Amino acid sequence: MEVEEYDYIVLGAGTAGCILANRLSADGQNRVLVLEAGGNDNWIWFHIPVGYLFAIGNPRSDWMFKTVSEAGLNGRSLAYPRGKVIGGSSAINAMISMRGQAEDYDHWRQLGLLGWSWDDVLPVFRRLEDHFLGESDIHGVGGGWRIEAPRVSWPILDAVRNAAEQMGISKVDDFNTGNNEGSGYFHVNQKRGRRWSSARGFLKPALHRSNLELRTNCDIEKVSKGSGGKIEKVVYRRHDRQMVAKARREIILCAGAIGSVQILQRSGIGDERMLRSLGIDVVHHLAGVGRNLQDHLQQRAIYKVQNTRTLNETYHNIFRRGLMAADYGLRRRGPLTMAPSQLGIFTRSDVHQDRPNLQFHIQPLSLDRFGEPLHKFAAITASACNLRPTSRGEVRITSSSLNDKPLIAPNYLSTDEDRRVAADAIRVTRKLMSQPALAAYYPNEYLPGPAVGNDDLSLAKAAGDIGTTIFHPVGTAKMGLSSDATAVVDGRLKVIGLAGLRIADASVMPTITSGNTNTPTAMIAFKAADLILHN
Repeated sequence: MEVEEYDYIVLGAGTAGCILANRLSADGQNRVLVLEAGGNDNWIWFHIPVGYLFAIGNPRSDWMFKTVSEAGLNGRSLAYPRGKVIGGSSAINAMISMRGQAEDYDHWRQLGLLGWSWDDVLPVFRRLEDHFLGESDIHGVGGGWRIEAPRVSWPILDAVRNAAEQMGISKVDDFNTGNNEGSGYFHVNQKRGRRWSSARGFLKPALHRSNLELRTNCDIEKVSKGSGGKIEKVVYRRHDRQMVAKARREIILCAGAIGSVQILQRSGIGDERMLRSLGIDVVHHLAGVGRNLQDHLQQRAIYKVQNTRTLNETYHNIFRRGLMAADYGLRRRGPLTMAPSQLGIFTRSDVHQDRPNLQFHIQPLSLDRFGEPLHKFAAITASACNLRPTSRGEVRITSSSLNDKPLIAPNYLSTDEDRRVAADAIRVTRKLMSQPALAAYYPNEYLPGPAVGNDDLSLAKAAGDIGTTIFHPVGTAKMGLSSDATAVVDGRLKVIGLAGLRIADASVMPTITSGNTNTPTAMIAFKAADLILHN
């Protein structure tokens, strides 16, 4: 079998992989191969922002993963969307650009991870982005990560923001200064009303380079060692043909918190007992592979409203849908430019919290779950998530076959603290909806419902009934010191104990960031390129 050779091989053309592809090939000298299991983004709904309604839950664009039945969710299993296309989840996600809090990164530094404090990563965020607010000490311009203000407004969301202010939550214009406490409108990864995925910002502008090659529809079987003991080969399948590529310098895993784990474990890299139980030869024992899964669980409270418009009735009215399409076609404005959530609120679940630990995503719409039609009644959704959950789950393959889905067990609400914060989040939501600023809209609780009491036990059960993922899995190949038995990569993102292999995606986060995780993942990839190129 012919073995093609490259300097670098990037596995996955998602948020991180697109950035690595661009930066590693920029000098024109390094030969870079990018292997992506999904296809090209040649579908209209990858580009019209509201397309997430059609992309999530669609096998064309979504890996269609599911969690196990979760005890903390009262036995429910959740759909677990992940992007299956160049751009990865940045092609189907909420488009919200959110860095998190300075303390998130300072905590990474406190864990011994040099170079990952807020002061270290802020310059990386600035170099990464092209921000509509312009150049400042906080933001940058000229990067591939385009960030703009939303291009649609809803009076009901202004009223919710006023209600938050009546609760003592200040209005802010920018959540990305290192302190995101307050209420405001999310900044989004869009450009003039179109979704701005990592593929648009980084991969496509580089594909003209003769030293960069992208191959789609490639399923990675495994990575393996060469004669010198270094990880240097990738075995993959494309169009039912097995192929092999070799990296002279490094292989960089960018398949995400689920995909990178699958590749590692199929390669015999992971917990030796689990691998042997599946009949997989152990190449390198790393107990932490697939462990430490963290995710933001949101309590999706829904309130019926009156005397205002929401997207629900527009969605079900052919005439209004026509006007909505015309507004987008003519001005690139209106509801078709909507991120799933427009208004954000960062606050504290109780007075003892030293910084915001709740994030609200407020939406002028409601539905049972993404991928299903909107409700026929006017309603808003107020989703509150615990920003720093203490529950930890796992991801693991169930066989060595490419065709078998992984086991995903987030272990939601498995700690007393997480159940308490979830209950408090519903209480904060109810307080928000009872403020005078919303009285004219007569908010009527649809979920969890007025029959649910306000005591701890009732609210914890309700959180299990209405809780769902906000699509932020991280941590399954975490950064850590070599003394940490559960660490998978070191502070330079090198797989511990193996030469030639790095991981640069959301899986390396030791702890989840306090907000949406796509932009931190992009930062990790951008920083990874610096680490690789200046090795």
